[in-house]
Amino acid sequence: MRVTTGIDQSTSQPRLLSAGALCLAALGLAANADANTSNGYNLPTGVTDLARDMYGLHMEVFWICVGIAIVVFGAMIYALVKFRQSQGAVADTTMLHSTKVEIIWTIIPVVILVVMAVPAADLILKQEDTRNSQLSIRVTGYQWKWEYAYMDAAEGVDFFSTLARDSNFARQVNSGIDPNSVHNYLLEVDKPLVIPSGVKVRLLLTSQDVIHAWWVPDFGMKKDAIPGFVNEMWFKVEAGKAGFYRGQCAELCGRDHGFMPIVVDVRSKDDFARWLAEQKAPNTPAPVATVAAN
Repeated sequence: MRVTTGIDQSTSQPRLLSAGALCLAALGLAANADANTSNGYNLPTGVTDLARDMYGLHMEVFWICVGIAIVVFGAMIYALVKFRQSQGAVADTTMLHSTKVEIIWTIIPVVILVVMAVPAADLILKQEDTRNSQLSIRVTGYQWKWEYAYMDAAEGVDFFSTLARDSNFARQVNSGIDPNSVHNYLLEVDKPLVIPSGVKVRLLLTSQDVIHAWWVPDFGMKKDAIPGFVNEMWFKVEAGKAGFYRGQCAELCGRDHGFMPIVVDVRSKDDFARWLAEQKAPNTPAPVATVAAN
């Protein structure tokens, strides 16, 4: 069966146009995404357990670095001002070595590194723990679309997700369409991935052609989709955080790399159950009529 992407492959797109479109779309993640949690200056706080843990670790390390900078630059500035030659300071040329100082400036950095390494290692282990997932979805990357195949209780739901037609038309050379007039330009798809909130979702990622990367900033996770190899990642969107979350392929995958968005429609458990039933209904075989024997 031939699957069409809705993208005009016969149109030769200059590489600079593709790169420029990717930059515009990346900026749009902060400006246009319906439920994006980034303020444009820092990491997004995210809507998953992992994303919030990453943000907390990021801020912890940030403030440690701020403290180090204050101490180091404060000492430098104090020394420059206090012991400047214009104030009559004379350099001490007799001090060549201090074992005490070397021990101190070795122990302090080691302690700081341990303080940062312990929670970082704990978070890495948590990221790789896909046990007890309640919904598994196989994600396959193609040039330039995604395939989502649901597993477990949702077995049988399988569809492709490609760039929305209005964005596809607007991106064409000499289209005459102002990209600013297109809602979620380059960040909209025809069929989003639908998942429930409050449920641990596991993605099994692979690729049919080249290396892709599935990335949604607000989920705090990015993982490569590699041909002939299956990667795993998981996330659990907090209950009450229903909405649309947007991302992109984050691995240079060819000419139309900038036109491979990801949209995740997070719904409540009840809404997801209804959606799942609707998707399965067309695939349910009709009951066979039986003729009663006379």
